[in-house]
Amino acid sequence: MDGFLDYLQRFGTDLIGRAEGPMTFRFFLQPTMAFLAALHDGIKDAKLGRSPYLVRMATSSRAERLQSFREGVTAVTRVLLLGVGMDVIYQFKVFGGFRYPLETFVIAVLLAFVPYLLLRGPVARVARWWRARHSRKGAA
Repeated sequence: MDGFLDYLQRFGTDLIGRAEGPMTFRFFLQPTMAFLAALHDGIKDAKLGRSPYLVRMATSSRAERLQSFREGVTAVTRVLLLGVGMDVIYQFKVFGGFRYPLETFVIAVLLAFVPYLLLRGPVARVARWWRARHSRKGAA
């Protein structure tokens, strides 16, 4: 059990340590790119009249949920791959080699997929509001 607690402590320390030192710009770059993907997909959701992404993930059938998940992963695949590449470079610079693949996966998901999940729904709501507001002005 002590080995597992040591592992968790090192894991947490390493993840927090990534916010300092080399390549900190990725903490801005990856979420920004995820936002752009969420912007694209959120506007598309608004045009198609879909429910917000997280609501759809939580309330739809298993097959629809899987399809929505795949759609989201596909939308941020490039950002995830960029994040993996940048973390591999970070690990070579800081640790002298690629030693912690699980940390690489976790940091890529935290910086790319989580912002996408959190932003796509609000973007769709704003786009829906914007479209409704502008369609009323055109009708008047």
